[in-house]
Amino acid sequence: MFNFTALPPLGLYIHYPWCVRKCPYCDFNSHEVKGDVPELAYINALVQDLEQDLPLVWGRRINSIFIGGGTPSLLSPESLDALLSSIRARLAFNPGIEITLEANPGAVDYARFEEFYSLGVNRISIGVQSFADHCLQALGRVHNSQDAVMAIESAQKAGFTNFNIDLMFGLPGQSMTMAENDINTAIALNPSHISYYQLTIEPNTLFYNKPPVLPVEENIYAIQQACQSKLAESGFRQYEVSAYASENHQCAHNVNYWQFGDYLGIGAGAHAKISNASEQNIKRYWKVKHPQDYIGKVATSGHISGSRTLSRKEAGFEFMMNALRLTDGFETELFTRHTGLPILVVEKQLKEAQLRGLIEWDVRKISPTIQGYQFLNDLLEQFLPDDPQMDGGRLE
Repeated sequence: MFNFTALPPLGLYIHYPWCVRKCPYCDFNSHEVKGDVPELAYINALVQDLEQDLPLVWGRRINSIFIGGGTPSLLSPESLDALLSSIRARLAFNPGIEITLEANPGAVDYARFEEFYSLGVNRISIGVQSFADHCLQALGRVHNSQDAVMAIESAQKAGFTNFNIDLMFGLPGQSMTMAENDINTAIALNPSHISYYQLTIEPNTLFYNKPPVLPVEENIYAIQQACQSKLAESGFRQYEVSAYASENHQCAHNVNYWQFGDYLGIGAGAHAKISNASEQNIKRYWKVKHPQDYIGKVATSGHISGSRTLSRKEAGFEFMMNALRLTDGFETELFTRHTGLPILVVEKQLKEAQLRGLIEWDVRKISPTIQGYQFLNDLLEQFLPDDPQMDGGRLE
C-alpha cells in the first residue's frame, strides 16, 4: 500500500490544558483554572503517556518539541525540569533541537523566563494578539498592552533571541490605524518570528454563540494587505499562510507539520501522526480531552480516544493540504519521501490544478501560484478524497 524507504522527521507535541481564563474565541482544548492544578499528577501522566508511545518510534530522534496549551507558562520550573529530563532519558535529541514553549503575558515573569531558558527551552511563543487595550478586553485576554511589552522584554532579558509574537487582525473595533500600530509595535520589539492571522469565529466558542461585531470584509482585507507589506519591508518573509520569519527563523516544529512530517502527541487531547516502515502505513491517533479523565486513564492505557489508518487518497490529500500552505511549495521528491507514495497518486489533480493556473509544477518542484495562494481553498479541493477525516497537529 505504501513504500517507505526512509521515515519523515519526528517532532513531539506536549499539551498543557489549563489557562487563567478561557478566551471567548478559543476552540483549543483548554480549561480555566479552578482551584489547584494537579501539576505533579499531570507531569507523571505525560511521562507514562510518552513511555507507551515509545515503541512506535524506537531508534528515531526528535527534531523539535512544542509545548502548547492552554497556557504552559503556568507550569512551575520544577515541573518543566522534571518533564524535560524524563523526555531526554527516553528520546534521543537531534543536535540543535528546537524547544518551544507558549507563554501568555500576565502568566509569566522575568524570573520564570530565566528559569525556562536555563532548562533548555530555546524558543518562546508569546500570545499577545493585540497591543490595543480595548481590543484585548474584547478578546477576553487577562493582560493589557503594557503587560505584553513587559513580557517580551523580560523574555529578551532572560536570554531569548528566538521568539514569536502572536498577533490577530480583524478584531472587534479595530481600525486600520490600530492594526498598523500593532504591527509596528511588534516589529520594534525585534522578534524573530511573527504569527499574524485573522480572528475567525469557530464552533463551540462563546463568540460563536454571541458573535461580536467585526470589521467588514473589505476593511479586514485592506488591513491584511497593508500589514503584510509592513512585515515584508521589515525583513519578515511570509513562508506560510499566517507565519512570517526573519532570516533562518522559521518555526521548525510547524514546518514539520506542513511538510507532513511525523509527530508524537502527549497530553490531554493531543494528536499524533506516525509513519511505520515495517507495517508500511500511516496512523493518526489522539488522546482523551478532559485533563482529569486523561490523568486517570493513562495508567491503564485507556487514554487513547481514537485512531485511524490513512488510505492512499487521504495521505495524498493531507500532504497537499499542509504543504501547499507553504509559499515556496515543496520539492517533488518530498511527497514520496514523506508519504511513501509515488507522485503519480495525485498526478491527475496536479494536472487539473496546473491547467487552472493554481500551481507551478515541474520535475523538481511544486508550488502554488499567486492565484493559487489567493484561492488556497479552491486549490486544496482539487485533492479532496471522497470522505476525508481530518485530524491535525497544533500550530502556533
